[in-house]
Amino acid sequence: MTPKTFKIKSFGCQMNVYDGERMAELLTSEGLSPADEAIEADLVVLNTCHIREKAAEKAYSDVGRLRREDGSKPLIALAGCVAQAEGAEAKRRSNMIDIVVGPQAYHRLPEMVAQATRGARPVDTDLPPLSKFEAFPQRRRANPSAFLTVQEGCDKFCTYCVVPYTRGAEISRPSGDILGEAQNLVDAGAREIVLLGQNVNAWSDGDRGLAELIRALARIDGLERIRYTTSHPVNMSDALIVAHGEVEKLMPYLHLPVQSGSSRILKAMNRSHTAESYLATIEKMRAARPDIAISGDFIVGFPGETEADFEATLQIVDAVRYASAYSFKYSPRPGTPAATMEGQIEREIMDDRLQRLQARITEHQLAFNRSKVGMDTQVLIERKGRHGRQMIGRSPWLQSVHVETDAEAGEILDVTLVAAGPNSMTGAARQREAA
Repeated sequence: MTPKTFKIKSFGCQMNVYDGERMAELLTSEGLSPADEAIEADLVVLNTCHIREKAAEKAYSDVGRLRREDGSKPLIALAGCVAQAEGAEAKRRSNMIDIVVGPQAYHRLPEMVAQATRGARPVDTDLPPLSKFEAFPQRRRANPSAFLTVQEGCDKFCTYCVVPYTRGAEISRPSGDILGEAQNLVDAGAREIVLLGQNVNAWSDGDRGLAELIRALARIDGLERIRYTTSHPVNMSDALIVAHGEVEKLMPYLHLPVQSGSSRILKAMNRSHTAESYLATIEKMRAARPDIAISGDFIVGFPGETEADFEATLQIVDAVRYASAYSFKYSPRPGTPAATMEGQIEREIMDDRLQRLQARITEHQLAFNRSKVGMDTQVLIERKGRHGRQMIGRSPWLQSVHVETDAEAGEILDVTLVAAGPNSMTGAARQREAA
């Protein structure tokens, strides 16, 4: 039976969210309608992430939960990085899986669904250079803040990471294609665009880098805000830093993962930067844009990490004063060099270090938010809150701001920030002065 409804469940990074949105648009263009619940859908796409430990096991568990009480099941497509890593093995591990589709083959999903309805169990985990983007339909609707993938893949080969194996080599989309999609997003209602890439600041098109792309995007009428994520310190060019000080639409926020404050551990991670070079980059960034909010990523318990190495991480947290940060316990990924390194850290030690790190990060996050109390700024309204006239939006520094207002999603509201917690702000709407 040809499926009439679908449900896409995306896990992990923002690029998976973007891919999920594009697959939904593709399926909708083929005449399918979105279902509210996976168990009710004719087709379920599990768009998986392979970064964390036991990711594959979780994916198969999610598959198993799709069996209905009467023994039937929807058509199931395993997509994303677990699909890329597992390939045809996924079908052998679970006979419930009908389709296996990797991140670079999503454009073939309607064709693969048609094959599956005829009894085939297709697999496509090839990594062609960005051909999928040409197959996606034009964006017709967009959230106030919309994702736009500009770069995919990774050539960095950090010793703990599977991304180079599941997403392929670094490759950039042509600037013309990006600007065209950005214009479509603005026409469809986006006020802010978030540029995405595994190493987004490695984007290039001829002699043009991300700074030049951002300047071109800033010339689009109706686009009010530009952000980008995730960046690698080694690709943080002077031109990009200068753009933060000169391009008004480029928001004062930078997500720049460091992973560890110990240069010895960074070398073992093959991170291509030191603690000292990272801090020098932060110093240049703050010289260009003094109010910038810095976000980061940390891994604790990497093989061989000593207490002194961990203390160095706490020191870099204090030095940078992160506005926010993500922190994780080291998770060995099969096939990566770090998984077989000597000096694997005991779970109890990792747990203790993670708690101490997160406590320190929370201190700085709260301090940053409190430093904005009393400030007049603008908030991009994104959605309704839980209470009455409450709406939720984002400040220029990516803080979640709750405000009582009759403004609707997509409006940019003048507010005064009146209260701060570690994870959000409260704003009071201000009347705009008459011109």
